[in-house]
Amino acid sequence: MSLLKNSRIGGVLLDITGVLKDGGIAIPGSVEAVRKLREAGLAVKLVTNETQITRRTMVSCLVNLGYSVQEQDIVPPCPALISLLQHENLRPHLLVHPNVLPEFEAIDQSNPNCVVLGDAGDNFTYENLNKAFRILINMEKPRLFSLGQGRYYSDSESLMLDVGVFTAALEYAADVKAEIIGKPQPEFFRSALRDMGVVPEEAVMVGDDVVSDVGGAQNCGLTGVLVRTGKYRPVDEKHPTVHPDAIVDDLAHAVNLILKSRK
Repeated sequence: MSLLKNSRIGGVLLDITGVLKDGGIAIPGSVEAVRKLREAGLAVKLVTNETQITRRTMVSCLVNLGYSVQEQDIVPPCPALISLLQHENLRPHLLVHPNVLPEFEAIDQSNPNCVVLGDAGDNFTYENLNKAFRILINMEKPRLFSLGQGRYYSDSESLMLDVGVFTAALEYAADVKAEIIGKPQPEFFRSALRDMGVVPEEAVMVGDDVVSDVGGAQNCGLTGVLVRTGKYRPVDEKHPTVHPDAIVDDLAHAVNLILKSRK
């Protein structure tokens, strides 16, 4: 499906880091671009694998950058994981960033029967990874959950290793396949679309990760747009399996294409 020929667009999913902001700075034109989408009557959700801060903190950060956003506008992986843990009576060992520990306060963490990885940042030490490994290897039926599958992300000044790298290490060491909560899993995208009341064929995903954002969305039937901001690298445009419906300089350009396609 070509973005320029899709006149039925009713909803837009936006990645946050690398599309709306780069580090603590709003990407030029993005604040105005989000405003244009809403003024055009399009449903907008911010879908993110961000697990270093809570959704409330994320809202505060975006508001300070000039965005008009509320907690219900943001779809992160933590709430979905917590719901799953509660439903299946799972007790996690957490290797996550200290900032998101409050999200898990209501979850029993005694005698763990699963391991949860988020973007733990500096907490990804050998000692902490080895502890998670020992817990997994001693389980009769090990379960490993990862809040995303990214290889790296952009932190304004440089690229940083993401949670997917450390998840792969534990998968290999403990001979277990991680269950991914977040992009690029299909249910993550479907959940956001259900909240918006939009079907995949009428939705666009705009992201800077050619695999998790664009490829993940396309696998669900969405139009996938890659922006040349954030973690984008020129080699992404020649990805062997993911072929974006459009490649644009930034969100402002993407929004212009989206709005033109609806006329």
